[in-house]
Amino acid sequence: MEERVLIVEGITDKKQINKVLKKPVDIICTHGTLGIERMEELILDYNLDHRPVFILVDEDDSGNKLRKQLTAELPHAEHIYIDKTFREVAATPEPELARALLSHHFEVKPIYLI
Repeated sequence: MEERVLIVEGITDKKQINKVLKKPVDIICTHGTLGIERMEELILDYNLDHRPVFILVDEDDSGNKLRKQLTAELPHAEHIYIDKTFREVAATPEPELARALLSHHFEVKPIYLI
């Protein structure tokens, strides 16, 4: 079974997620929307067509645009959503983020589930 991979927008998102995860997971930062070449590079470099892929992006226009783009390229990817009130993954409180990740069977640090 291939390791799962999580796609996020930025470094701050990655840091926030790593804080709550119990075990390290491959996290790809897109730094916004992707060009076709960059997208193909990511798919090949990370073997994304043959791994469980999860998409966790901000609940804003750029996040939605990226989600659409990733869905087109990676139709098998699962989507993880944060509450719209937080808008940004990086601004989502750790317990909220932990619950969202846990609901997709990521192992999170128990301290964030209190």
